[in-house]
Amino acid sequence: MKKIRLFKPSLGIAELKSVKRVFKKSWIGQGNEVLLFEDKFKNKFKSKYALAFNSCSAALQLAVNSLKLPKGSRIMVNNLTFAASIQCILHNELIPVLIDCDKTTLGFNLEDAKKKISKNVRAIIVVHYGGYPSKIDEIVKFAKKNRLKIIEDCAHAQGSLYKNKYLGTWGDIGCFSFEEKKGITTGDGGMLITNNLKIYNEVKLKRWLGINKSTFTRNKNYLNPKQKNHWYYEIVRLGFKFHMNDLAAAIGLEQFKKLDKFKEKKIQLINYYNKMINFDYPLDTLLPFDRNCAYWLYGIRTEYRDELILFLKKNGIECGVHFLPMSKQPFFKKYKNKLPISDKIWREIITLPLHYDMKKNDILYISNKINYYYSKLKDKNS
Repeated sequence: MKKIRLFKPSLGIAELKSVKRVFKKSWIGQGNEVLLFEDKFKNKFKSKYALAFNSCSAALQLAVNSLKLPKGSRIMVNNLTFAASIQCILHNELIPVLIDCDKTTLGFNLEDAKKKISKNVRAIIVVHYGGYPSKIDEIVKFAKKNRLKIIEDCAHAQGSLYKNKYLGTWGDIGCFSFEEKKGITTGDGGMLITNNLKIYNEVKLKRWLGINKSTFTRNKNYLNPKQKNHWYYEIVRLGFKFHMNDLAAAIGLEQFKKLDKFKEKKIQLINYYNKMINFDYPLDTLLPFDRNCAYWLYGIRTEYRDELILFLKKNGIECGVHFLPMSKQPFFKKYKNKLPISDKIWREIITLPLHYDMKKNDILYISNKINYYYSKLKDKNS
């Protein structure tokens, strides 16, 4: 019996060599590798500024913090998402307004947002679910009309394009994840991009405990024989220890070279899934197919979700559910409002294996098992 993982990072000799190179330099904290990674990222995404973090959660928290919204302000955010997308709001003593998912993209539902807008809503966090774009151009128009700031949560969307523009560059701030299951990984990590200099300067200070000179900068000054106070720094803000280190960045630099290759391979695998699974049965694809998307996940929708998950597990196929809506989580239930689509659709979704190291034979095996399950179900019900 096969054993097929749901997610899997694709790491190799290049990443090991890069880490070894950093070991030899004996500088493994925040340093030149981080700066290089930030430069590569902002150039690729055509953004003026980029800051690397130890997680996307940390990047989101400081992204919200940088907006300087009055205490008690409200921020709209997807209901069908991961905890970090809503916790970053609460950590800043603001109030989340849960927005239902779109029936097709499972992303931010603009029509629901229009119903829930109020004078206390000051910003939107748009989660691009699974790597597929929310209707961000229309969301931007809505935000401008209502004077709202936009943070794009691109944890799933490293390299996805919408109308020839990268996700993460439509709003005021874009945040990305390099957690071990994501499109590219640094073990764990994140990146924040923006074109706003004030936001960049504010976030950069708060990322490193409000200190105005990094340890790396002070070390470079140490090498200058005329610099007698190389050690001096000032704390000018209350901040956090959210920075990325050179070990993680060294891995990220090698992974970043493979971003487009990873994206294209997943597109091929998804295309093969769509051909091999028999959708004549009562099931559908989780997300639309688009060659411009850097998909994080692939899945299906079925009313027999739980039974099919058990069947696939018995056949060595890992699967999951992404996600239980935030309104269903005990801690967030008090923010529940009318969310009919996500209330229904989460009960139908199954995430199937998708990662770079998968082979076509893996897809064929999974598809055959799904088709077999539904053929037996049809016989049983006939």
